[in-house]
Amino acid sequence: MTPNPSPWWSPDVHADRRPRLILRNRIVQAMRAHFAGLGFVEIEAAALQVSPGNETHLSAFATEVIGPDGGRGPLYLHTSPEFACKKLLAAGEPRLFSLARVFRNRERGPLHHPEFTMLEWYRANEPYTVLMRDCADLLRLAAEAAGATRFCWRGRSCDPAAPFERLTVAEAFRRHAGIDLLATLDAGGGTDREALAAAVAGAGLRVAPDDTWADLFSRVLVARIEPHLGEERPTILCEYPASEAALARRSPRDPRVSERFELYACGVELANGFGELTDPAEQRRRFEAAMAERLRIYGEAYPIDEDFLAALARMPEASGIALGLDRLVMLACGARRIEEVIWTPVAERSAR
Repeated sequence: MTPNPSPWWSPDVHADRRPRLILRNRIVQAMRAHFAGLGFVEIEAAALQVSPGNETHLSAFATEVIGPDGGRGPLYLHTSPEFACKKLLAAGEPRLFSLARVFRNRERGPLHHPEFTMLEWYRANEPYTVLMRDCADLLRLAAEAAGATRFCWRGRSCDPAAPFERLTVAEAFRRHAGIDLLATLDAGGGTDREALAAAVAGAGLRVAPDDTWADLFSRVLVARIEPHLGEERPTILCEYPASEAALARRSPRDPRVSERFELYACGVELANGFGELTDPAEQRRRFEAAMAERLRIYGEAYPIDEDFLAALARMPEASGIALGLDRLVMLACGARRIEEVIWTPVAERSAR
């Protein structure tokens, strides 16, 4: 039998991990100074929420609150501080950021951890394109703090200081998969599953009878597009289909797509940014659709945070973004797995 590896707290293992962890601290300190210099206020979002978020494929950790009278009610560890941050935008905070510990169930691997750190920041009354500039600044800052001139992961390399490539999702599908994605969308937000299925099959990818349009979209994105993103220079993948951006407003230029982008380096997704949706009725409709789909797939759904929808009605126009701090540190330090840059990794579930 292969012996169990030494735990992370073993002195020899810790001595090997410590240099990367110290670099992590330097990157965090540099980020805090950067945001303070831009007039942002750092906020701390409560991890316990009435809803962990309402995205179809994000799984939460559930618990319960017990009141002084013994009454019990469900609560969840948040999957993002987004709802809390937007409530503070509604309260009048114009620029804020959060370095939040967040929790996602069903996720563990080289790039995933059940508990990790999310850097989120929001700008009231500013367009989401400003966030792209913020991302460029943060990648350069992380590289400088770590003393790195290149980001590396699994044989891929990227210059964090290079000008970003900006690519729409439709352009990426056409370039890397030969698929006309926009032909499968309509101006009302609808999707043509059969048209996309035929295109995906024509591109040589598997199509199952029960695949939804979203399943097919994700399959192409993962298999044909993501491996090419962030090679040699960071990539901004923007203008996601409206159906794939539940918290973003639609593009005024083309209602088939949304004001959503993702940042990639070395084929790794680092950040997800939005021009924020501020219509509570539309947001409710999207949440309800996502939770109906989650119930179909996983047999469970999460409640909708009515307090969040009430705040959304008062929230100003804004842009916001979430960046995986641990992944950024990984690339800056040349780590192979996310646990290598987390001070105290979550224990693996014991086999029975």
